[in-house]
Amino acid sequence: MPQRPALLIVDDDELIVETLSALLEADFTILTAPTRRQAVDQVRALSAPPPLALVDLGLPPVPHRADEGFALIGDLLAHAPQMQIIVLSGQSEEGNARHARTLGALEFVAKPADPAYLRKILQDALDAARAVPGARATDGGLIGVSPVMLTVLDRIEQFADAPFPILIEGESGAGKERVAKQLHAASTRRERPFLTLNCAAIAPTLIEAALFGHARGAFTGAAGQRAGYFEEAGDGCLLLDEIGELPLELQPKLLRVLENGEFQRVGETQTRISRARVLAATNRDLRAEVHAGRFRADLYHRLSVFTLRVPPLRELGRDRLLLLDHFRARFAAQTRQPAFTLDETARSLWLDYDFPGNVRELKNIVIRLQTKHPGTTVDAALLTDELDRDHRTSAPPKAPTTTLDAFDTRVSEATAQLQTDPAFSLDDALKTQERAYVEAALRLADGNVSKAARLLGINRTTLYNRMDTLGLPRPQGSPVQ
Repeated sequence: MPQRPALLIVDDDELIVETLSALLEADFTILTAPTRRQAVDQVRALSAPPPLALVDLGLPPVPHRADEGFALIGDLLAHAPQMQIIVLSGQSEEGNARHARTLGALEFVAKPADPAYLRKILQDALDAARAVPGARATDGGLIGVSPVMLTVLDRIEQFADAPFPILIEGESGAGKERVAKQLHAASTRRERPFLTLNCAAIAPTLIEAALFGHARGAFTGAAGQRAGYFEEAGDGCLLLDEIGELPLELQPKLLRVLENGEFQRVGETQTRISRARVLAATNRDLRAEVHAGRFRADLYHRLSVFTLRVPPLRELGRDRLLLLDHFRARFAAQTRQPAFTLDETARSLWLDYDFPGNVRELKNIVIRLQTKHPGTTVDAALLTDELDRDHRTSAPPKAPTTTLDAFDTRVSEATAQLQTDPAFSLDDALKTQERAYVEAALRLADGNVSKAARLLGINRTTLYNRMDTLGLPRPQGSPVQ
């Protein structure tokens, strides 16, 4: 008999816990806890965290407020990022529901809940939580079976408790922040704060105060003293995202913190000590930035004691299907709609597409498909509508050539043709080339003239005129001019 999946119920009302346990014990192995601390301790004591949690927001010591429930969502996801959390609460104000989802809860259900509806929500959440066979989805909180992704997961395990900085490199949208959070969650600092400062999102004049804090009156608008990120992180972890954007004049101060932990608040002379572990993330080539004089070499070498490269999605092969399954199940559960499916042509297109926006783009495509086509089979034409038309496939790039090289090659080809074909006609050659491109675009667009025109970079009316000139039939229902 297959083992029942575990469900953690966190609620301080004994009657509600008993009722839920009796209702759900036929489908789940029930674990219970009345407080945030007991819930976290119980999950940490398990060899594998439960895939599902049913959490009340109003927990001791302040059951009339939602603070403990919100904090518990963060605690559970920090330890088990793949856990699917459903909030079941009498504090059902829209603001609470929205904030719970922002923190990572999958769904918000108001008390009292219909038993059949609650079972369906839990089953949908379980479908989203289950890892695809062969994939690692718990070590590092990332999904993958490809060698490059398994290497990332191995590196996370190796580097998690190292006391040195780690430089996380990767393209935009590849999941650098997710990797940083997993490094923290896998470390012995997991109970400590995890803070993120995006160096590109703060004005250069304010970054120093944000990092190190400031004294009262240190600058215009500094009405009081304030701690910075290094102090707030305490013994936890500080992620400096987009580190390549850090102003050059501030880099020596960051280097000093990394070397001996020392820093000063803006406007103070008192030296403070930081014990935070520093991670840095960038989508830039910092070695090139060093050579260009835009990034200090000594800071680069201090940050990159360990380097962890997050691969772009185009290198992950069939992991793209695992991510599709993961996000599709998740958003189907959120929208309470049956999941869409891809037919064989769409699956082939999905695997050929290079996802220039990486996981962030894939996730957004899944959201749009689930919203537009719930419960239906999506073909290649429908999927093409959601893809970046300038990045259709993941074919290996051709060897780089200069514009002059490419032009010289075409001139050589033209010379050879003119020398060997006495009946050559420039008009015929151009018409043949044009017809080939038009027919190719129409095939890619499955006869949709508007899509074909976008592929060719012309408007629809111009394409109709070209089709008429080339003797190509118009699709039925096309306007006659």
